[in-house]
Amino acid sequence: MTKRKGYREWRWQALWWHHFFLLWSTIDGQTRYSITEELKQGSVVGNLAKDLGLGLSEIFDRKLRVASEAGEQYFSVDAGKGELVVNDRIDREALCGQSVNCVLPLQVVIEDPLQLFRVEVEILDINDNAPKFPSVDITLEIAESTVIGVRFPLESAIDPDVVLI
Repeated sequence: MTKRKGYREWRWQALWWHHFFLLWSTIDGQTRYSITEELKQGSVVGNLAKDLGLGLSEIFDRKLRVASEAGEQYFSVDAGKGELVVNDRIDREALCGQSVNCVLPLQVVIEDPLQLFRVEVEILDINDNAPKFPSVDITLEIAESTVIGVRFPLESAIDPDVVLI
């Protein structure tokens, strides 16, 4: 009787592992890239074919295309190399305002058979805006009897690239 029970346990474990590996192969992870804003047109974001596990022939034969959820087509795929490239200049402040994170979600569509992949491109800020003081002229009136080393507070400059929380 003990031999029979051991066989059943082994069979259930083998069946469980079989289903585990079967389901594991169907799970796709999400691909995420990070780029700085205002890259030149044609700049490479990443190798989409390699990251999605596709061959270069599959890109052309299966009509791979990228659709942006933001509406504007900031990116396209170079079918010859399988690379995701910048289509148009991206201004982070215009796209995401003053939010801390700026992520553009993309849908990668492949036909025959239909497959959908979700790709995110994080737009990193570059310091492209100079700080500005609220008032153009600052007038200080300092008495002659002022001690050496005294500090005079000024209004803070406002930097559009810095988000204050």
